[in-house]
Amino acid sequence: MSAALKDQIIAALKTIYDPEIPVNIYDLGLIYEVNVNEEGAVRIAMTLTAPACPVAAMLPRQVEQRVREVPGVKEARVELVWDPPWTPDRMTQEARMRLGFF
Repeated sequence: MSAALKDQIIAALKTIYDPEIPVNIYDLGLIYEVNVNEEGAVRIAMTLTAPACPVAAMLPRQVEQRVREVPGVKEARVELVWDPPWTPDRMTQEARMRLGFF
């Protein structure tokens, strides 16, 4: 159950966009970990592009809410982490191409 549920959670995360960057937060590399246990409890470790990011208060709450909407998720917790710091190297190749990072 947890592998399929994790795929659904990742799909949900890909619907959330950083309001300043036209790339979803998963491809942007802001999601460091997605852990799902057999009971449907989800723990997500995520970061932001910078500690002073204007969406610092909003984005983690949005992630938690969107994950809770996934069928099978019983609880969701988002932990905002700063180590390791985010860098453009964390982006997927698709995100880099979209933003012109070759």
